[in-house]
Amino acid sequence: MSQVLHPIEQKILRSLLEKQNVTPEELVENTQLSIDQVRRGIEWLKFKDLIRVTESEKSFVKLGARGKEALEKGLPERQLVGYLKSIPVSSCEMNQAKDYLKNEFSPAIANAKKNKWIEIYENRILLKGYHDATSEERIIKTIASNPNATAVDKIDDKEALDSLKKRPGFLDFASTKYTTVNITEKGISEAQNTSQVADDSTKRAIDVEAPAPIAFAAKSHPLADVIDEVREIFVSLGFAELVGNSAQSCFWNFDALFIPQDHPAREMQDTFYLKDMNAKSVATPKQIKQVSMAHKNGWHYDWRVDAAKKMVLRTHTTCVTIRELADKKYDEARLFSIGRVYRNEKVSYKHLVEFNQVEGVVVGQNVTLRDLMGLQMEFYRKMGIKKAKFWPTFFPYTEPSLQSMIYNERLGKWVELFGMGIFRPEVTRPLGIKNPVLAWGGGIERIAMLRYGLDDVRELYNNKFSWLRSVPKCQ
Repeated sequence: MSQVLHPIEQKILRSLLEKQNVTPEELVENTQLSIDQVRRGIEWLKFKDLIRVTESEKSFVKLGARGKEALEKGLPERQLVGYLKSIPVSSCEMNQAKDYLKNEFSPAIANAKKNKWIEIYENRILLKGYHDATSEERIIKTIASNPNATAVDKIDDKEALDSLKKRPGFLDFASTKYTTVNITEKGISEAQNTSQVADDSTKRAIDVEAPAPIAFAAKSHPLADVIDEVREIFVSLGFAELVGNSAQSCFWNFDALFIPQDHPAREMQDTFYLKDMNAKSVATPKQIKQVSMAHKNGWHYDWRVDAAKKMVLRTHTTCVTIRELADKKYDEARLFSIGRVYRNEKVSYKHLVEFNQVEGVVVGQNVTLRDLMGLQMEFYRKMGIKKAKFWPTFFPYTEPSLQSMIYNERLGKWVELFGMGIFRPEVTRPLGIKNPVLAWGGGIERIAMLRYGLDDVRELYNNKFSWLRSVPKCQ
């Protein structure tokens, strides 16, 4: 059964019946179609298996600057032979030949010896043997005979061609990619069964079963979608968003959170320090004094303000939140932040040196750990996470502290998600925060991995089109 063919397809098939192995440019000339019409028709016919398209590459060679000079003066070894022939005894000292040939002396000696044209005896060059034209010389003349360029496949002596190719500046190579089109047996049958179309205005049937091209609409990155979803959930729960700088002083990133200055997390292998950068001022004198006393009384060491002034890339977003609480002295508040944080860790399937973190706090006179767990369960419910539980753990700046665990149905096991707790008095009192503060935080990439069924966090940043296009916009 014949297929319904477009007039462009019919013209191309009829042309290929008359002449095979043609280029698209030749089809333009034979069919009187435009180049765009020919290219479009070729794609249609190739998809229907009516034609066969072959992509080929052809190499060409022409003489380079030194090749043109050799055509005029002869190859260096030929110049050496000519010089020796001009001398009555057909021999000379090495230095004489060097003065004559200049920079061509070394290749001239090497190739003349290879051709057995000369021999060297006690620092003298002696002419010997026959001096017939070499394959390299014949190739130079062949290439020069073509005003444009010579196809490499037209040169039979590939060994001589490779020899000249090794001489810098003698040959210039270029390649051209071209396409040839041939009709298939199926195409021949189709062309013979298809009636000739008088012109493009002739009515024809529409093939409603023909495959339509796949269109990929622009959309946001799947990770950005998760971040937006997390933001919307917190806003719907009555939280206000905080925004802060990625570069923070050690005071707000560590000291204000009761993390001692000799804590392992503050070392270079865990934190990115900004080289030769220190904050001019980190806090009010009262805040510095109170935090200093909290460290001395709690950790029993001499707290140093110069260490607190060092600048780092924030290791969490809590530094933004604690500064907001210290400055505003909220009696009640619901605050959250989403932003990039930085950890000097080895990259693996579950760790990145730079990732997104969501962090939130609730300030209130009567808030308890039960309220914190209730908020987390509500958040997980809105994210579509059905199974969650809490596990006691330790964090320097919260007490009590919990780790939330959620059940991964695909992996069939519990996995860690958020850390949480109530800020210790050593954190809140020095900064003048009177009411209890519930706090929690965690990486958004881990949520995205669970959402999209990924086993490696790096897949979120590989930017593979196949994966990005496969992720549905609505989950």
